Parts: sequence; structure tokens; C-alpha cells
Amino acid sequence: MELTVHIPDDIAERLGGSASENLSRRALEAFLAEEYRLGRLHKPDLRRLLGFETSYEIDGFLTAHNVYMEYTLQDLEQELEGLKRLGI
Repeated sequence: MELTVHIPDDIAERLGGSASENLSRRALEAFLAEEYRLGRLHKPDLRRLLGFETSYEIDGFLTAHNVYMEYTLQDLEQELEGLKRLGI
């Protein structure tokens, strides 16, 4: 599927100057970050859609867009229990 968004030239210039490719990428990234935050996309989806090769790139992308994993005390306790079972 291809999606086209019309933005008047004067507004597009304020948003991204003359580099329309940069503006297109920014719009795509903002959209994907929001969809991930809402739980409709997962990290493998982001990797595919953004062309990332490593989880480090994905984590950096999410941090840059202020999207953080929810990590609770219960999550920590489960991880610690798993490490104890492994003898770590």
C-alpha cells in the first residue's frame, strides 16, 4: 500500500525545507512510533518498515521519539527469578 499526504508548499517548507524526502521520512517515523506506542506495531515490524538491521537501531529510534517500554517492578522480579534459576 502506498499512502500520499498533501501538504501545502508553504507549510511543507516550514516543516522540512526543500528536502521533501526528509519530510516524508519524518512523517513516516512519527506515524510508526505512534502506532508502536499504541501496540499496533511490534519491533520486527519497525525493523522491516524502517530498514533497521539491529535492535540497537530500533531502541535508538524509539528513544528519539520518546517511546519507552513499560517496565514494572513485577517485570524486574520475574527477570531476577529467571536469572536465579540459571544460576546467575
